[in-house]
Amino acid sequence: MSSTESGPSIDFESRAAEGIRRLRAYDPGHDLVAFRRRFGADLVELGSNENPYGPSPAARAAIVDQLDALHRYPDPLGADLKRALAATHGVDPDRILLGNGSHELLMQLAQVFAGAGDDVVFSRYGFAVFALATQAADATARIVEALPRDHAMPLGHDLDAIADAITPATRLVYLANPNNPTGTWFGQAALEAFMARVPGSVIVVMDEAYAEMADADVDAASALPLLSAYPNLLLTRTFSKAYGLAGLRVGYLIGAPGLVAVMERIRESFNVNGPALAACEAALGDTAHLHQACERNAQQRAELADALRARGRVVLPSQTNFLLVEFGPDTANIEAALIARGVVLRPMGGYGLPEWLRITVGTADENRRLLAALDEVLA
Repeated sequence: MSSTESGPSIDFESRAAEGIRRLRAYDPGHDLVAFRRRFGADLVELGSNENPYGPSPAARAAIVDQLDALHRYPDPLGADLKRALAATHGVDPDRILLGNGSHELLMQLAQVFAGAGDDVVFSRYGFAVFALATQAADATARIVEALPRDHAMPLGHDLDAIADAITPATRLVYLANPNNPTGTWFGQAALEAFMARVPGSVIVVMDEAYAEMADADVDAASALPLLSAYPNLLLTRTFSKAYGLAGLRVGYLIGAPGLVAVMERIRESFNVNGPALAACEAALGDTAHLHQACERNAQQRAELADALRARGRVVLPSQTNFLLVEFGPDTANIEAALIARGVVLRPMGGYGLPEWLRITVGTADENRRLLAALDEVLA
């Protein structure tokens, strides 16, 4: 048989596990590589919640220092980065698990702790990976309706309803604070009241990917101060957002040592590469760069939200580096017209919000270009 001839066809779909057959691949929104080729430097990328100010110079230098060691495997334990994270957050290193982005960790949590016949509970507009992780584990998703539009946090998590949805079959609860894609958040007292209602057998996952971007005077809850009181509570964070290292794909989990030990059994060997380990450790040490990036983001977020509301748009409250904005029945056409002008936003149809677009907060110049293009389109 020649190399161009095909053998007997195989129905790979039927051979996949049940949970995988029901799964849809993660939707990145757009082919950004194709757009970069098309528009070059004129492209305004405001669809992926990246940090437009980039990483710490110390992180860049750490990557360069690693170039002569690319033929060596990285530390399989990531011990130096774990120690740095432990010092940053005031926890023991054995509470920390590193991941190839927090996405990997969120998927693995369902793989380890849920399966067929088990329930996983999360909010209607929670992070898309919650649903993917649940389906891949062949567990049952219990989706709780979000807060109503007239609430102070429209489309945000309804913690009381999430607690009510927990049953004896529930193994995991996924929360995100601040939440993607809504940008909304809940406070520390609300989290404490919620945890008091959750059975100790149910693992509560707090995805805190945007925690560093919340304003200092805003009550955006973190799981961190509650970890000792609740062994069933854990958090995930990432270096992709506030630290500006999305291209390196590093996330981490902080939880009970016993939970981390179980998760270590399925962690892929060398799942965080050498330059990434070094860069993240260096980034943790440059708090000035982190604070500056977050302050600039907060300023631009407020200005962009005001400008969009002045144009008659509904903009949800946000403590992240993005805004969720309602554009109405013509959203798809507006988005297409913006793409034609080299401005890429994130469509929300996959979240069940076809009349909304998620807009990453860019630099002052990027936001001006967005608003200018939007004025042309809306005119």
